[in-house]
Amino acid sequence: MFVTISMIILAYLVGSISSAILICRLLNLPDPRSTGSNNPGATNVLRISNKATAASVLVFDVLKGTIPVWGAYFLGVEPIWLGVVAVAACLGHMFPVFFSFQGGKAVATAFGVLLPIGLDLGLLLLLTWVIVAKSSRYSSLAAIITVSAAPLYVWLLKPDYVYPVLMLSALIIFRHKDNIIRLVKGTEPKISRV
Repeated sequence: MFVTISMIILAYLVGSISSAILICRLLNLPDPRSTGSNNPGATNVLRISNKATAASVLVFDVLKGTIPVWGAYFLGVEPIWLGVVAVAACLGHMFPVFFSFQGGKAVATAFGVLLPIGLDLGLLLLLTWVIVAKSSRYSSLAAIITVSAAPLYVWLLKPDYVYPVLMLSALIIFRHKDNIIRLVKGTEPKISRV
């Protein structure tokens, strides 16, 4: 149990490292928490900079989800606790202890925590996001539909992980509640480049 608790704490701390904020500071860009959509994530960094900068944020955010979960898996942490490790990484991104608990939506980090389940799952999630984003030009809608589909994909591929993925999906959808309201009202900003 010591290993499990340690991995949960480590996952939260790793998740708390905001690549969007750090990379924007390094490149003398505006703070993503007070520019664009005010969300420290790859999509907002794309709005205020360029594809290369946004891609670096995206890769880091995926890795900070993947590394703790893969580490916990190799240390023998049971599936239900792997789900808690995954949620902890996402909570770190959403409420980072290092950045006054002002974080992002954790979509890329959630993708990262799901990758250890299998590359086939990763491909399904990526295809779902790209199809919805390209057809609607709403990053938030793509994220909501993708995380909503994730439990179904996991049930088809590796049913042992369905309950942890349900927890994660509920957390991400809850975090998008303001986006859902704006989507319904028609005031959600679109992404110009996908």
